[in-house]
Amino acid sequence: MTDVTVYTDGGADPNPGPGGWGVVLLHEASGKSTELKGGEPKTTNNRMELTAAIRALEALSRRCRVRLYTDSQYLRKGITEWLPGWIARGWKRKDGELQNEDLWRRLSELIREHDIRWDWVRGHAGNKWNERADQLATLAIREQRAVLGLNAKVSTERPDAEVFLRVAGSGQRGSNRGGWAALVRFQGSETVLSGGLSGMSSNQLDLLAAAEALDSLPPGISVAVHTLSDYLRNGATGWLAGWKRRNWLTQEGKPVLHRLLWERLDAALTRRRVSWPVVKKGEDAPELKELGAVAKEAAAGS
Repeated sequence: MTDVTVYTDGGADPNPGPGGWGVVLLHEASGKSTELKGGEPKTTNNRMELTAAIRALEALSRRCRVRLYTDSQYLRKGITEWLPGWIARGWKRKDGELQNEDLWRRLSELIREHDIRWDWVRGHAGNKWNERADQLATLAIREQRAVLGLNAKVSTERPDAEVFLRVAGSGQRGSNRGGWAALVRFQGSETVLSGGLSGMSSNQLDLLAAAEALDSLPPGISVAVHTLSDYLRNGATGWLAGWKRRNWLTQEGKPVLHRLLWERLDAALTRRRVSWPVVKKGEDAPELKELGAVAKEAAAGS
């Protein structure tokens, strides 16, 4: 039986939005590698992660012994933990409808054709092939954005101000105290804002940090907000408009979590022209690394 190592990645920018997936197939005997990528104009992070795995397995012409690496816990846990239950319940979750059922059904067919070991790898932690799969997915996203005419809108305006955000826990066992930090650049000066609070999740701290930073700037200007939080970026660029149309309900009809913070952020966004560059940890924004220490100090209460 042929041994193959597979690395997959997928994403959408924003989520939902233009998406891409990337695959690296490594043939163990020959040492050769094969790269695949593709995208869709309107999709989600999870659909692209699933699609990457499907396309990788579809590319195998015979039964193989596969070791598949993914940085998606949704994909890995779906296959290794949740899938049998979904099938037993007629492709339903315990609490209702199964999202991405079409892709899960196709993947369940493909996994019967190979012997597969599913491994999780931390994303953007220096693994050569995981990084390459991510690059392929990013290229596919850019291609989709170009087709839709979105790329030109991203970089035509130099922002009047820049904001960099980080949040952190205190690091103390048993503590639920967190901290946030923001670097605000405007008119040639830099200001660092920070705060520490108890009983707030990372998502809440990200929302608070963004609102505080934007409220420190005058209305009417353009601002680029740099954050590592997909929750914050995707919420601001994709989910927020739908929540407001549905009177602050999710697509499933449930109340939006952290509504008061989202309402405060929404008010700040409506008074400024805000863009959300995609930033990944360790890439392109050393300011974010430096702010991490400030956020930790705020969390510790110093």
